[in-house]
Amino acid sequence: MAKINNPVRDALTPDVIRLIDAIHRSGSMAAAARELGVVPSALTYRIRQVEDALDVLLFDRSSRQARLTVAGHELLREGNRLLLELDAIANRVKRVATGWEPQLTLAVDSVISRTTVLELCEAFFAMNPPTRLKIREEALSGTLEAILTGQADLAIGVALEPVPNLSVQSRPLGTLQFIYAVAPHHPLAQADEPVTDAQLMGHRAVAVADSIQRGNGVTSGLLGGQDIFTVPGMQEKLDAQLRGLGGGFLPEYLARPHIAAGRLVEKQMQRATRVVPMRYAWRCAAAGSEGRALQWWLQQLANATTRKALLERPHAS
Repeated sequence: MAKINNPVRDALTPDVIRLIDAIHRSGSMAAAARELGVVPSALTYRIRQVEDALDVLLFDRSSRQARLTVAGHELLREGNRLLLELDAIANRVKRVATGWEPQLTLAVDSVISRTTVLELCEAFFAMNPPTRLKIREEALSGTLEAILTGQADLAIGVALEPVPNLSVQSRPLGTLQFIYAVAPHHPLAQADEPVTDAQLMGHRAVAVADSIQRGNGVTSGLLGGQDIFTVPGMQEKLDAQLRGLGGGFLPEYLARPHIAAGRLVEKQMQRATRVVPMRYAWRCAAAGSEGRALQWWLQQLANATTRKALLERPHAS
C-alpha cells in the first residue's frame, strides 16, 4: 500500500511540541536552543515548518520575546494532552508485559482523610512494588474529571455519580456529613440558633475551589451574592476558618477535634444537614486485566473499615 503524505502529521511531531514548550518556557528561541542543545537556526526552521503546514503563526515575533499567539497556546495545550496520551499508551503496553503499572495515579478529593491515604501508601510501598505512585489532590467535580479524562487511574472521594462510561467503574465509598463551624472570635459564634441564610449573607464564606480544568465547576453550600474566600483544598479551608477568615461547612471528622478543643464553634443551621454520598472510581480494561497495583488498591477499598477511615479518620497531629 502506498504511503499517503500528510504534511501536518509529518511536521507536527512530539519533538516539535517539546520544542514549542521549551520556547514558551524560556521566552526566546536562543534560550530554548541552548536548553535543548541545538543551534537556533535549526529550531527556527522546525517551527517555520509547522507554521507553514498549519498555515498559522505560532509565535508573535513583534517583540523581543517569543510569545505564543492564541493559536500557539491552543496547539501547545492540545499537544501536551496528546503527549500524555502517548505516555498512557506506553504505560499500558508495559503493564501488559509485566502485570505491574509503571505508574499509578490517584485522584484524591481534599475531603478524604490524608492520614488514612498516607497509611495506605505506606502499606503499598512496603511491598516494594515497581510501580511509582502519584497523588493528585482534587476537589468537587475535578475529582470525577480526573478519572474520566484519563489523568488518574483511581479516584477516591467522587461526590458526583459518574456518567455511564464503559471505561470507568465506581463503587460507594460511604457518606460524609458536613457541619457549619466558625472560630470562637467570629461574629456568628455568638449568633442565636438555628442560624438562617439571611444571617449568613452578612458574613464571608470560605469555599474550596473546584479543581475541574474544563467547563464550569460546581459550588456547594454557598449563597448567591455572598462574599466568598476561595482556597485550593479542604485543609486550607479548615485553616482559614480557624483564623476567623470566614465560616463554612466542614467534614465533621475534620472539624470535631477542633470543636472539642475550643478552636471552632459548631453552629446549628436552619437549612437541612448536609450529608454527601461519596464514591470511588477507577479506569478499567477488559475483565481481570487491571494492573497489579490497581488491584491492590481496589482490594483495600473493598474493606469497609478502610472506607470508613477514609471518610472519618482525623488528620494526624
